[in-house]
Amino acid sequence: MSMDKSARFFQPAVLGFDKERAGISRGKMELVEYSSKVVGSQRKAMIYTPPNYSSDQKYNVLYLLHGIGGDEMEWHNHANVQVILDNLYADNKLAPMIVVLPNGRAMANDRAEGDIFAADKLEAFERFEADLLQDLIPFIQSQYSVLTDRANRALAGLSMGGGQSLNIGLSNTDHFAWIGGFSSAPNTKEPEHLVPHPQALIDKLSLLWISCGVDDQLKQVSDRTHTYLLQHRVPHIWYEESGGHDWPVWKNDLYHFSQLLFRS
Repeated sequence: MSMDKSARFFQPAVLGFDKERAGISRGKMELVEYSSKVVGSQRKAMIYTPPNYSSDQKYNVLYLLHGIGGDEMEWHNHANVQVILDNLYADNKLAPMIVVLPNGRAMANDRAEGDIFAADKLEAFERFEADLLQDLIPFIQSQYSVLTDRANRALAGLSMGGGQSLNIGLSNTDHFAWIGGFSSAPNTKEPEHLVPHPQALIDKLSLLWISCGVDDQLKQVSDRTHTYLLQHRVPHIWYEESGGHDWPVWKNDLYHFSQLLFRS
């Protein structure tokens, strides 16, 4: 990844990128349950398998995380994520991948109800790191025809999930080579703790993506991360886009980010 990518400019997604298109092959969305030893319960995740998914082929995997008020259904319900991906496949713009949409609130009652900012719920978002690495990834590898090397695994998310993706991904580069934070929330570690050894990170990542809407009230979180990475010459893509802390921004991010994944 070369340094000049940090200044790369992306046009907004093409008109109709998130609208269902007739006459194309479609992927499949399914709700699954997996056993979490970390939480001590059965947990749910949505899985997108691409058009013409076949066990005869091995697929890359993108783990895509939701925000503080969401759950495993959030991307599906609010972003037409399956439509965005189907359209990109129809235009031959994606590498073969399945997309896993987990619940990042790793606790027995993981519903987004009551006080979503309660201490136990915030702790559950931190606990998700262990749930992801120890329970969910092994489940996906046992149930789906996927590639299992770090080079074939990506982690990204929006807001709280963006902070999780940066926190988890950058401290587990043995598991993830592709990492993205969309409008990352204040749960994102301070840059010095997020990337304590900048030079050691440079050769470990295929892509580090940081993006945020210019009108986002949480933009200072992404700004500080980008500034630190730039100062320490850590290659990354920095994308400032129109909009605030909302779905048009995150859908646009997914549109661009997904097209970069798993490319040589």
